[in-house]
Amino acid sequence: MSTLTAPVDGLRFNAKQRRGIIWYLLGRLFPALFGMPLHLEVVVRDANGRVKQRRRIYNTVTTAGKNAVMDQLLASPTLGKPTHMGIGTGTGGTTSLTTELDRNALTSKTRSNAVVTMVGDWAAGDGTGAITEAGVFDASSAGNMHLYSSFSTVNKAAGDTLTLTWTLTGS
Repeated sequence: MSTLTAPVDGLRFNAKQRRGIIWYLLGRLFPALFGMPLHLEVVVRDANGRVKQRRRIYNTVTTAGKNAVMDQLLASPTLGKPTHMGIGTGTGGTTSLTTELDRNALTSKTRSNAVVTMVGDWAAGDGTGAITEAGVFDASSAGNMHLYSSFSTVNKAAGDTLTLTWTLTGS
């Protein structure tokens, strides 16, 4: 097994530690290079509540999302705020999900200083399928998509629950 020697004599990292260091650095570097760090955490749990799958994914702020953020700075905003999350089975959406499977109202939306966290939940039997995209919307149907992400397939079986946690950090 090869090791990576650190600047401190005698300190070595195994492959798992190197991957962790690389992901940590990418998590710090990408936001610094590309602006506000945004990410989506996708968690699928089985009927017993055990985590079957967990993903952390960088995503896109759509044009509608950027316009809505700036609109909120006005004395009388006219654009809607995020109220729903949707999941789908397509890829590449810019104004809507390519193939929307289901949409639910946000479970929670909180702010702590410059960090806003939005959570959406899907119960067993709701939104079942091979999910490959997700978005944040300002309406229960149609409306404007503020955030979007496409990813490799996350399978949600009929007995599984799904939680999407979107985190927006202003920096």
